[in-house]
Amino acid sequence: MKEIEAFIDHLALERGLSPRTLDAYRRDLSACFAWLAERGVQRPGDVGATELREYVYHLKDRGLQPTSIRRALSALRTFYGWLVGEGLVVMDPTERVELPRTWRRLPGALARDEVERLLDAPDPAEKLYWRDKAMLEFAYASGVRVGELTTIKVRDVLFEDGLAVVFGKGSRERIVPVGRAALRALDVYLREVRPRLARGDTQGVIFLNARGQPLSRMGVWKILRKYVRRANIRKRVTPHTLRHSFATHLLEGGADLAAVQEMLGHADIATTQVYTHVEREYLRQVHREFHPRA
Repeated sequence: MKEIEAFIDHLALERGLSPRTLDAYRRDLSACFAWLAERGVQRPGDVGATELREYVYHLKDRGLQPTSIRRALSALRTFYGWLVGEGLVVMDPTERVELPRTWRRLPGALARDEVERLLDAPDPAEKLYWRDKAMLEFAYASGVRVGELTTIKVRDVLFEDGLAVVFGKGSRERIVPVGRAALRALDVYLREVRPRLARGDTQGVIFLNARGQPLSRMGVWKILRKYVRRANIRKRVTPHTLRHSFATHLLEGGADLAAVQEMLGHADIATTQVYTHVEREYLRQVHREFHPRA
């Protein structure tokens, strides 16, 4: 379909999405419109909310996981947002299509006291205390993905501005704020520990392993697991858990969804919206705990 190919070109040229992401968009959209064509709906402008709801239930009946169904619906929403913006269709039928809440799977997040225990878990007596302290503080302060954490370079941290330049999916660049606690730990690590660790070509990467080479994703996972145990946290915690906690705690504090989307580096705000359900559950919990007639 020519509209889909024009949309894919827009994503590639204007938004710089990766080939893998573009393939996912093309696959999801093509599958949907092939299904619609079998039912006599040929053009995007002829699609209504009823047809899209039927397609969503078709995907559910096929046994697709909720995450795959949400991805397909998100692709359709982004596509129709572009079609409306380009004047190719008048109405966006996806606005009236919602997934049942029971299908949603909320991302895991640590409670604030659990984050505090985790950040305090490194032992100052240990040789790599400042590296580990800086890594944990920076991951929680910035909400970066683990792949971004392992590739961020010394030059990417703007200490005077309290910011970091991050290169995310599709080589998209974004600016993220970094709190004072993380900056203090980074400063000590970069001045006193990293120069002693560095061996050979580190490519300017901030976080190094004990052999003086850039820390790997698995290395981050092992360090985190060590401190999760030490902090006596019983939940399953991965590097992505700190990213989820970052987003959840911002929204609990009243942050704007669009600002959180920007900091997380989500191309589609639908990806960020799952955190609003975390926020709502938090508010309900607070209400049950503190309201006299809850």
